Amino acid sequence: MIYRARHGQLSYGEPIGILLLDQDHCPFVPGDVANATTYSYPVRFRSVEGLTPARLFRHDDTLYGDVLAAGRELVQNGVRAVTSDCGFMALYQQDLARELAVPVFMSSLIQISFIGTLIGSERRIGVVTANAGSLTDELLHCAGVSSSDRVVVAGLEHTEHFAPVAVYETTDTLDTEAVEREVVAAVDELLHRDPQIGAVLLECSLLPPYSTAVHKTFGLPVFDFVTGIDYVYSAVVKRGYAGLM
Repeated sequence: MIYRARHGQLSYGEPIGILLLDQDHCPFVPGDVANATTYSYPVRFRSVEGLTPARLFRHDDTLYGDVLAAGRELVQNGVRAVTSDCGFMALYQQDLARELAVPVFMSSLIQISFIGTLIGSERRIGVVTANAGSLTDELLHCAGVSSSDRVVVAGLEHTEHFAPVAVYETTDTLDTEAVEREVVAAVDELLHRDPQIGAVLLECSLLPPYSTAVHKTFGLPVFDFVTGIDYVYSAVVKRGYAGLM
């Protein structure tokens, strides 16, 4: 087989490109979107300077040019799809999908419409988010969600352990066991508020490590950022099949 170099591409074999927040104090544990060991395939990371959680929580789109440039750099370096490590980057979804030449999946929230189709029209979707006050109808619209009628939201912005590291950036220490309890408690609160919830989506990129605990506790299907990234990967990198008949 003959291979030809792509001029300007510095490394090869990384099908998923991930745009990262400017958030270097946060420990990204296995299962987090920003931890490479989360994946069974290579990924390529690219941070966007100045793009902080606080700016995204207030829907600040003034850094779009920098986000676009970072996305284009990922594409130039061979990625087949571009995603991010914050559900609130849904703010950039539609523009980036139009500008970049590869599939774009900027937010876990994009899965809401898909989940709604899976569980039937009478069931609702429980969403656990880093910041409920910032998860507006406008942001959901950016993620392709036409109506929030079936979405029930619980925020983690007032939690003792998750919020200081992920929302307010006042500590660099993450207690995963404590955060797991907070996430499970948030889902429990959602289910008490609305027993018609048929599936759960964990919005924040720090939350996939706790999906298993939620699933085991409540027996519901649980979607998160990594379920979406894995799904997109399976579409842009196809595998062959071999077996017996």
